[in-house]
Amino acid sequence: MKLALLFPGQGSQAVGMGASFYATNTAAHQVFGEADSILEYKLSTLCFDGPDEKLRETQITQPALFTASVAALRAFSEAGLTAQATAGHSVGEYAALVAGGALDFATGLSLVAERGGLMKQAGEVHPGSMAAVLGLGADDVKAVCAAVTLAGDYVDVANLNGAGQIVISGECSGVEKAAAPLKERGARKVIPLAVSGAFHSRLMQPAVHTMRGYLESAPIRNASIPVVANVTADYEGDADLIRENLALQIASPVRWEETIERLLSDGFDSFVELGSGKVLGNIVKRMSKDVVVASVEDADSLAAALNILGKSA
Repeated sequence: MKLALLFPGQGSQAVGMGASFYATNTAAHQVFGEADSILEYKLSTLCFDGPDEKLRETQITQPALFTASVAALRAFSEAGLTAQATAGHSVGEYAALVAGGALDFATGLSLVAERGGLMKQAGEVHPGSMAAVLGLGADDVKAVCAAVTLAGDYVDVANLNGAGQIVISGECSGVEKAAAPLKERGARKVIPLAVSGAFHSRLMQPAVHTMRGYLESAPIRNASIPVVANVTADYEGDADLIRENLALQIASPVRWEETIERLLSDGFDSFVELGSGKVLGNIVKRMSKDVVVASVEDADSLAAALNILGKSA
């Protein structure tokens, strides 16, 4: 078995995430306790009880998802399974770096909290929106974005997720004007996303510069297992490269389809998504029918995953 761990990004959050592990697993319980002591608010309460509208706020969502993902990682790790690589979607890359040994939890949480706040501020200064484009190839989506941008309303590709899903991001007018030509080219749907900014676009550039400063002084180590970076879709383990990639990814496309393709081409046959939801696991399933895929978000799904992987807890 060649195992890769995957960690979800913003949009996968849900009220109740992490509560099962908090109640049943000592290591996961400690993760939430540490988060509550580091942050200036009770993150565990927001994760477990909401309200949903508060959990959807970017500056809350990001540390909440990161904490829930690391809690799931701690519970999963007790089974003794060893991963040979890891990757995370957008903010999920920080949890992947914890799994890869490059970040400790406290450092990762502090960085993610800063990241969420900076991205929220950038969204207020340069308002924008995002939309999911279903059933259209990357070349067509890029062509439409380029034409709309050339006409004066900025929009660009933000997430190349794979399995027929691409997310665009930019000025509200640009995202809106792209919808009709995308459908004319064959997109099944263009779905506006409930986000507070144009993430992974040049409108986030102010956050990149400030985040780079935080990252330069952060105690980041060389990774002990390979981590596939969003920006390069390649294995990145050097601490200085990790710092730069984490800064750049805020305003750069998430190359997720290429990330999974890289892992598949390197012989990875087992994928476990850790945290909240099944978005990444479902993408892998649609990209390959020949691999084992499990999503772990509570005690029951952990037991099911270990059974699938042939490992008892």
